[in-house]
Amino acid sequence: MLFLVLARKTYARNLQYRSAHLVHNIASALFGFIYVSIWMGIGENRPLGEYGLTGIVSYVAFNQASLWVAAFLTNGLGMEQSVRTGQIALDLMRPVHLFYHLMCKEWGQIAYQFVYKFLPIYALYFFVLPLHVPSSWQTFFWTAAALSLAAYITICLNYLIGALALWTTESRWLYWVNYAFSMLLSGFLIPIEWLPKTLADISRSSFYPYLHYIPTRIYLGMEDRSALIGAVCWCAAFTFLCLAATGFMRRKVEVQGG
Repeated sequence: MLFLVLARKTYARNLQYRSAHLVHNIASALFGFIYVSIWMGIGENRPLGEYGLTGIVSYVAFNQASLWVAAFLTNGLGMEQSVRTGQIALDLMRPVHLFYHLMCKEWGQIAYQFVYKFLPIYALYFFVLPLHVPSSWQTFFWTAAALSLAAYITICLNYLIGALALWTTESRWLYWVNYAFSMLLSGFLIPIEWLPKTLADISRSSFYPYLHYIPTRIYLGMEDRSALIGAVCWCAAFTFLCLAATGFMRRKVEVQGG
């Protein structure tokens, strides 16, 4: 019940800014068109491997829309600001576990962004681009499962980034470092198998492919549900790290000003 209440409150709060968020959708869609145009130029006289021109256009378009589910989440889940104001001390005293509390709120944010950002951008691409559409409901289901796991991994990452603010008071830089690595190693800009071998090996040994590459490959019908086993394992590992980080936070709370 608490999960639904917190998620619904965050969702309702975002509804107040739908008009302002429309600008984000326009900008995001335009960036997607730029990426698509680049790949269409590259693929004009090249086979583009197993993807083909339509496949790579669908790959880029789906990745661009999924940013709002698997990447553009609240920086540090808002903990950096809580540390600056001292609110973090009260948050840790609540009878609800801090990780669960912030995770529930972030799922409301993700739900809003899925409805008002992911779906409109995807619909726009569907009507103006030669977009691949899965032919079976099972593909849609496993794609949704992959995106949900990607969102959870990103929630955990942001929680850990936010937790570091208790020791540094400034963790925003780490958010952008993670974002930069994600753009390169998650397969967002280019399929992982086309990266230089060293980068491809680093990517495959990390969690980053489960943010964009694997969900998009499932959407395109190039991977099956077994590809999600790794994502589940990473989710379990990150859950353990988040719970452990909360234990450290409870034992040592440092807020700016005393």
